[in-house]
Amino acid sequence: MTKTIVSAALAAALIAMPLSLQGAAAQTATPAPAAAPAAAPAAVPAKKDTSKTSPGVAAMRERQKKCGAEWKEAKAAGKIEKGMKWPKYWSDCNKRLKAASKS
Repeated sequence: MTKTIVSAALAAALIAMPLSLQGAAAQTATPAPAAAPAAAPAAVPAKKDTSKTSPGVAAMRERQKKCGAEWKEAKAAGKIEKGMKWPKYWSDCNKRLKAASKS
């Protein structure tokens, strides 16, 4: 059973290794005692380049900011209908601002 675990660990290490190093590692590798696999470091997502957004996306973001500001003001003033949640408010506000921009 230990031999199976060591073989599986070695196979996993070879799979994760770049192809250019696999041949050399296979020739010099000796089975190491089985250890718990190390957790891979979390990848940091790259920031999107927002300078090249389409005019439609830019307009949507602007409407969302305006609706967000309205939502915060109305909520602080207690003018939000009972049970109203942000997604419903955003939908109504977005429709209203789209209609106003087309006029």
